[in-house]
Amino acid sequence: MCTYTSVVYKVHYVCVPCRQSHKFLWDDAEHLCTRCRRPMVFAGHDFAAPRKSDDSQWAAVAAVLGAGLRYEGFVICGCSRDPKYRPQTSAQVRARRRVAAREGLTDAEALALRDIADA
Repeated sequence: MCTYTSVVYKVHYVCVPCRQSHKFLWDDAEHLCTRCRRPMVFAGHDFAAPRKSDDSQWAAVAAVLGAGLRYEGFVICGCSRDPKYRPQTSAQVRARRRVAAREGLTDAEALALRDIADA
């Protein structure tokens, strides 16, 4: 039996406008930003918040979460993890959006691409 099945994991919730990230229990409750009191967005288990001053990385976070993607690699039993690729800078987001326009992909499909052809 897997030892991770009995562990309660906290997940990341993000307020992009305030550039705040907090961990809460994974439930259906609405978690409000401690600064602006707006609902926070569920970011997943593997989110790593960039520095507040890093505009490029926060733009990438906004694009990823806006496309409906999450920072996940979590497997329910917890025995293995395979973090999915997410762009880390606004330049990587722009390159993937160019590929999406050229090849007819959705934003979510393009932002999940690890390797892209020359954009």
